[in-house]
Amino acid sequence: MQSLKVKDHMDRRPVTFEPGQTVAEAVQRLLTAQRIGGPVIDEQKKLVGFISQQDCLRAAVEASYHCEGVALVKELMRTEVLTVSPEDSILELAQQMLGQKPKLYPVVDDYGLLIGLIARRDILRALSTHLDTCFGKAS
Repeated sequence: MQSLKVKDHMDRRPVTFEPGQTVAEAVQRLLTAQRIGGPVIDEQKKLVGFISQQDCLRAAVEASYHCEGVALVKELMRTEVLTVSPEDSILELAQQMLGQKPKLYPVVDDYGLLIGLIARRDILRALSTHLDTCFGKAS
C-alpha cells in the first residue's frame, strides 16, 4: 500500500516570501506561481509567518484608496500559522481540512524550519491515488 504521509505528497519547493519584501513583490510572485498564499521564512528558513492573496488584496485596496506607500510582507503576514509535520497522516490532515481550516499548510521539521508545503489539491491527489489502489484501478 502506498504511503499516506505528508512527506510523500508535499511540495518540496514551495513559493516562499521574506518579511522585508514589498507586498507588490509578493503579489507578483503569487500571480506568477499561480498560488493562493505561501510561507514567510527568515534567513535560516525558519517559518515566521504566512501571507495569502487575501492579505495582499486588503493592502492593495487600501493603497488604491489612499494612493500611498507600499506595505511590507511583515506588516501583513499572519504570525500564528497552523503547520504540519512531515510524518503526519494525510487522512488525519484531510479530516482537519473538512472544517474551516487553511487550504495550505507549511510543513516544518522539529526546529520550525520549512521543508515543504501541502495543499488541499495535494491531499486530494493522494487520496485519489489511494482509492484507485483500493479499487484495483491503475493510476
